[in-house]
Amino acid sequence: MTISIIVAIAQNYAIGKNNQLLWHMPKDLKHFKEITSGRTIIMGRKTYESVGKPLPNRRNIVVTRQDIEIPGCEVVKSINEGLELCKGEDEVFIGGGAEIYRQAMDITDRIYLTIIHKDFEADTFFPEIDYSKWDEASREYNEPDEKNPLPYSFITLNRR
Repeated sequence: MTISIIVAIAQNYAIGKNNQLLWHMPKDLKHFKEITSGRTIIMGRKTYESVGKPLPNRRNIVVTRQDIEIPGCEVVKSINEGLELCKGEDEVFIGGGAEIYRQAMDITDRIYLTIIHKDFEADTFFPEIDYSKWDEASREYNEPDEKNPLPYSFITLNRR
């Protein structure tokens, strides 16, 4: 099974503030949907709460220490417990937030990274990437347009 992180970060590794995204980039949302549709996504409770509902056409696994039920989701206590439920799947996605990303970095095989080419003020950051441990498989730079106000790049990194 390939364990893949999927994330959009600012140049300064910012990913959120007050449990909300820092930008609205429809092309990145479409990219996220195309990559994860029909697959399993593991996310933390706070990320789930910021989305507000299970992501459609995906198996949603939510990691939390709380003893709760979330309709349309499987609830687990750890990333490893979530991964145990995914035995036999070819690729499983880690979808945030910061603490879940931090815990998953050492076991991740691939990172689908969107970099928004701007620094943002934030209270939540993605862990710094040690690029010496990763090979860049692809990179696509995109200029801003009428719906996507900032320049951004889609990058795929595979663990060396």
